[in-house]
Amino acid sequence: MDGVDGVLARFADSRTQSTPLRILAHADVAMPQELRETLLSLNSPGHNELHRSALAAQELVRLYHEVVQRLLQTAGISADSVRAIGAHGQTVRHQPHLGYTWQLNAPALLAELTGIGVVADLRSADVAAGGQGAPLVPAFHQAVFGSESPRILLNGGGIANVTVLPGGVSAPADAQLPRTVGGFDTGPGNLLLDLWCQRHRGEPYDANGAWAASGTVNAELCAHLYSSEPWFALAPPKSTGRDQFHADWLDQRLAEYSRRSGRTPAPADVQATLVELTALSASRAIRTVAGDAREIYVCGGGAANPVLMKTLATYLPGRVVQSTAALGVPPQQVEALAFAWLARAHVLGLPGNLPSVTGARGLRVLGAWYPPPG
Repeated sequence: MDGVDGVLARFADSRTQSTPLRILAHADVAMPQELRETLLSLNSPGHNELHRSALAAQELVRLYHEVVQRLLQTAGISADSVRAIGAHGQTVRHQPHLGYTWQLNAPALLAELTGIGVVADLRSADVAAGGQGAPLVPAFHQAVFGSESPRILLNGGGIANVTVLPGGVSAPADAQLPRTVGGFDTGPGNLLLDLWCQRHRGEPYDANGAWAASGTVNAELCAHLYSSEPWFALAPPKSTGRDQFHADWLDQRLAEYSRRSGRTPAPADVQATLVELTALSASRAIRTVAGDAREIYVCGGGAANPVLMKTLATYLPGRVVQSTAALGVPPQQVEALAFAWLARAHVLGLPGNLPSVTGARGLRVLGAWYPPPG
């Protein structure tokens, strides 16, 4: 929730072309503090939340519009030359076991403001087919990052998720993505780190992991955070969100630890320990499913945290841990590019989910189309 990232991408008509995609521009807009606080509050039941959700969705879409305008201006491209916008929205509830996932969005407004058709509601079709609706990026990871050798993609966003690419793929076709690709959420990524930093430092995130680096990892606390949460022990397919991992979750476990140990850890030590928890949960998931994959590529905000990257490498000896920049896509652009790819899949009538990842009953074309005005 630190901001909105967008990319303008041109995809080749054929996978046989030497360059299947080009990123023409990248733009990001910081999220206003008031909107961030509103979105965080909407992850829990509250007064008049339907009205507040509608207003927040409109404000969010105006940020999307600003990003689109910056992209077009940077690339020198007109709106009428863009086929579609993939607009995911902001997840405020994720309850696939109850048959729904809810992303705040106002796609009709975005189409009206930009003059470009919008593909939105990208998770519901998978959930309707019995899937988790998440993660959705593995099909994109396979199409763009698949190679002859096995690879792991770790998305270190608010919630971390892992994609297992089996290898043996030189030029994957959009309609023939292998069903052996694996992927699932591993737990909190930056979510708890950002929350704790905001509370104690008044900053939206711990830039370069500097605050965490000033603290000392509390191994006993880390073990308690991990072992006290049954979700970590669930077998995939599985997904999670801010309605699972949130401030109350952390406060409850910190209080339990303090009662048992008689000690209250310093805030910087908690931050260092939360980095350890993120690396622990992600690395255990990777070791469980990675097989012989020796290459691990990290994207999302977590790739910009050198403390987290170093900790991951410590937990995963004998494997190369680096950002997706090594594959030609800067880590902060990967997720936006993924939703551009999913929008393209919708326009072409191609499936965007992987049942081997989400647990859905079959392949589904994802999203709903909101045409441009006129």
